[in-house]
Amino acid sequence: MSYINTKILKIDPIHPESDKIKEAAEIIKKGGVVAFPTETVYGLGANALEEKAIEKIFLAKGRPQDNPLIVHIGSISQLQELVKSIPEQAHILMEKFWPGPLTLIFNRTDKIPDRITGGLPTVAIRMPSHSIALELIKQSGLPIAAPSANTSGKPSPTNALHVIHDLSGKIDMIIDGGNTGVGLESTVLDISGDVPTILRPGGVTIEDLLTVLPRVEYDKAIEMDNSNIIPKSPGQKYKHYSPDAKMVIVQGNIEEITNKAKGLLREYEAQGLNVGIMATKQTHDTYKSGSILVVGDRDYPETIAANLFYTLRKFDEMKVDIIIAEAVEEKGIGKAIMNRMRKAAGGKIV
Repeated sequence: MSYINTKILKIDPIHPESDKIKEAAEIIKKGGVVAFPTETVYGLGANALEEKAIEKIFLAKGRPQDNPLIVHIGSISQLQELVKSIPEQAHILMEKFWPGPLTLIFNRTDKIPDRITGGLPTVAIRMPSHSIALELIKQSGLPIAAPSANTSGKPSPTNALHVIHDLSGKIDMIIDGGNTGVGLESTVLDISGDVPTILRPGGVTIEDLLTVLPRVEYDKAIEMDNSNIIPKSPGQKYKHYSPDAKMVIVQGNIEEITNKAKGLLREYEAQGLNVGIMATKQTHDTYKSGSILVVGDRDYPETIAANLFYTLRKFDEMKVDIIIAEAVEEKGIGKAIMNRMRKAAGGKIV
């Protein structure tokens, strides 16, 4: 694709400047592409109702054509033209979790282009809670399709520098709104069938969902080799979140994890490799060599979620050859953390 002179626009995330948002919204209305912060990660936005605009997202990211996009809206009223019906469960979920990091899958209307859904009869929609994202949607007057604003397959961006690294010269504008909060993409919940099913775990956990729904299941594809499935959600089929280095996850209790990790560290260093260790606050002092980064606190797993992609990108900057990553307990947001770590490691776990 030809080089684009990408404009970097710094906007206050607490009090977004209306005139600056208007400039970005005009780009969206004219069929351009704008990267912007959400409460999860940075999104790569374009008019969700225009095929040519959507195509620019795929080209900029190098995204597989059958990987669906999430449509972002700023009000419930925008749903009317996008979905065939709004089930009662959807009303309950929207009341509780919107705006926020929950994406719902509905049966779509013909207003949604096939390029958004990969030709599926369903569409993924969410209402972000970030002030810049909401104001951009409002001022554009359009639903905005927005996958993560990174090169396809790489760790998702949690600050504007990540977006600049991946996409400068490929898109019209990057809004710098500081660091994102959750740090992992939204939970994707399919409510188009009989049982609400999590297709991608995220910031809204199954425990959260079960406070308002009687039954929620995980899609089996989360735990299995899913290279042959038809993806209904981003993050289901393709390699995602991968750093440049190879990565291995070490599982067990804390003592088992550190013992295994130190054994691998000795083995890799004997091979002359530059080894990165993704440690936690509780364990980092146990390692005496290697390039050690603390991803967060095991007692507060939301800190690990917030820093995971940042840490993977930091290891890229450090030019490590291999990353040893400590597993976390798979409850609450830990389920989403481990989902992303497994994808990043290509399933390599010891």
